[in-house]
Amino acid sequence: QVQLVESGGGLVQPGGSLGLSCEASGSISSIYSMGWYRQAPGKQREWGAGISSNGISRYANSVKGRFTISRDNAKNTEYLQMNSLKPEDTAVYYCNADLRATTPGGARGSRSEYWGQGTQVTVSS
Repeated sequence: QVQLVESGGGLVQPGGSLGLSCEASGSISSIYSMGWYRQAPGKQREWGAGISSNGISRYANSVKGRFTISRDNAKNTEYLQMNSLKPEDTAVYYCNADLRATTPGGARGSRSEYWGQGTQVTVSS
């Protein structure tokens, strides 16, 4: 069983910084791309940043230059460092991973997309 567990959300003042982490655990064979999405109240979930298995990162225009995504493949963990936060960054942040699990017998299993439970980030004075 695979799960993604996020940590690091909270309340921060405008202009401040906050870091999120997301650890994938369970019977994992390979992790391909990883990413972060967010959903503000009354809005659809939107993609914010992504990183490939070899570390190539991409960002939505709304966060480019302020957010940095990274990953530690040895720890099956991705990170999101958020700087110069704005009130409009307030949202529930979800991590995402495209990965292949292993079967109970240890063989390569299916490849699927997994999501974290979400962590609240509030930017307010």
